[in-house]
Amino acid sequence: MNPAHNKYMTTQINTAHPGDLTLMLYNGCLKFMKQAVDNIGQKNYESKNENLKKAMDIIDELVITLNMNYEISHNLYALYQFMRSKLITGNMKMDTDSINDVIRLMTELRDTWAQALKQVKSSGSKVSV
Repeated sequence: MNPAHNKYMTTQINTAHPGDLTLMLYNGCLKFMKQAVDNIGQKNYESKNENLKKAMDIIDELVITLNMNYEISHNLYALYQFMRSKLITGNMKMDTDSINDVIRLMTELRDTWAQALKQVKSSGSKVSV
């Protein structure tokens, strides 16, 4: 990545609404998982491994940000652990079905989060999960 792009990304992250940061994490995770599926098809196993590790790191970050004072956070925690387990299986067994299952789940989460974020921003409330 070039220095100008790095500076842009850093500025975008530092000035983003907290809900937008979660959306960025979802989008990044999806990007890395899709790249991993492509890597398997291209028999580029080193890149597949790196992309799945990046996706799992993002899932770990999503877990860390959960506010466990809410029941939904406990449900999300279990879902994130399930996703992480499926990615490990997909990585070890070159199983694109497992990775695609997580892509579908993460896409649903991302879309739901984007819709909730839109509603929160229009109402002026704060979002915290």
